[in-house]
Amino acid sequence: MAMRSPLSHAVKRTTYKSPATPVLSPCTQRWKRSNATVAPPPVTQSSAGSKGPTAMVFMNMGGPSTTDEVHGFLSNLFSDADLIPLGRLQNYIGPYIARRRTPKIQKQYAEIGGGSPIRKWSEYQAAEMCKILDQTSPETAPHKPYVAFRYANPLTEEMYNRLLADGFGGGKGGRAVAFTQYPQYSCSTTGSSLNELWKWRQRLEGKRAGGEVNPEGAIKWSVIDRWPTHPGLVEAFAQNIEKTLQEYPPERRDNVVLLYSAHSLPMTVVNRGDPYPQEVAATVHAVNQRLGMKYKYRLVWQSQVGPQPWLGAQTSDTVKNLMKKGNTDLILIPIAFTSDHIETLYELDKEVIGEDAEGHEGVKRVESLNGNPIFIQGLADIAKAHLHAGVACSNQMTLRCPGCVSERCLGSKEFFAGQNKLLEPLAA
Repeated sequence: MAMRSPLSHAVKRTTYKSPATPVLSPCTQRWKRSNATVAPPPVTQSSAGSKGPTAMVFMNMGGPSTTDEVHGFLSNLFSDADLIPLGRLQNYIGPYIARRRTPKIQKQYAEIGGGSPIRKWSEYQAAEMCKILDQTSPETAPHKPYVAFRYANPLTEEMYNRLLADGFGGGKGGRAVAFTQYPQYSCSTTGSSLNELWKWRQRLEGKRAGGEVNPEGAIKWSVIDRWPTHPGLVEAFAQNIEKTLQEYPPERRDNVVLLYSAHSLPMTVVNRGDPYPQEVAATVHAVNQRLGMKYKYRLVWQSQVGPQPWLGAQTSDTVKNLMKKGNTDLILIPIAFTSDHIETLYELDKEVIGEDAEGHEGVKRVESLNGNPIFIQGLADIAKAHLHAGVACSNQMTLRCPGCVSERCLGSKEFFAGQNKLLEPLAA
């Protein structure tokens, strides 16, 4: 989310002034027209595949589809201590900050088309991936796409109730895969989403619902918890970068600086041992290798909020400082995002390019992954390999951060790792 001001300032300022000369990038203009969501027809369980049907659940932060949903989104976001730790008074401070920030953030969403397109893209990506899986993994077909957002509709609770209504779980059994759409794992993103999924599983199907930890006929869950260097992800990013590089004259092309921008983390989370910084760096390195290590680059961080220290250098500061030093050909690459949303359409396009770079023609952003067919094929390849491996999660997911003291995190990890005993690999 585009939040550049410290919290101490944010709670005081609720008015917003548009730039004197609004700058909308081609990426923004392309998707401003419609944020309508893709709604695939309902599919109930059948016996089409020997191991099917399979629910494929895309997990992400989400975003408000309309300006009316902004307050609820912000309230959910600022109340989540996994993402933005605010101390013992989180449940009071979070909603207060959300209420004060709502008018400003509503105006930001209004300037990118009236809402976030992340739901539209998530539903499209999930549906297209499932079409591929039905062909490449008939043993686990039919594959039913679902989306579970952490802070916006459809929330995890809504998604889980849809699973039950469609005949998964609730005594009927069935298989579901939680597929994180954060390629690089962080306790504040994937971890928080899995904690929420575990919470609703316990409430709707677990001990709190019927008295048993693993009741007969409950959904069998597994998790695709990270995929930072998958060839499909790397190739999709690399081709988008190459396409943008072609917009520069040949004599300038070799000196373009690539700025890989990812959502930042509070240093308290980083120092706890969160793996996100090194996994983002792994993605950057893999993309640079695919590009032949030909271009100068930096990994930078965006979307800081609050007065406490966050992981840097900041994207906005980096652009301004490089331009002062004469580097005016810069490409911004949203390396930790799988579709457009406010961090790309507003923060990068309008604030960084439009304001910090003053709309300089040499500062550009690569197109987001969105409906990229290479990326969607990569998602299908990841999902197929996971389904056929018969494992509940990666071995890495079972390791807690060295400084983690969260019992919720421990319970979530133990549950998903424990699903291993319910799964078995498919024959090659």
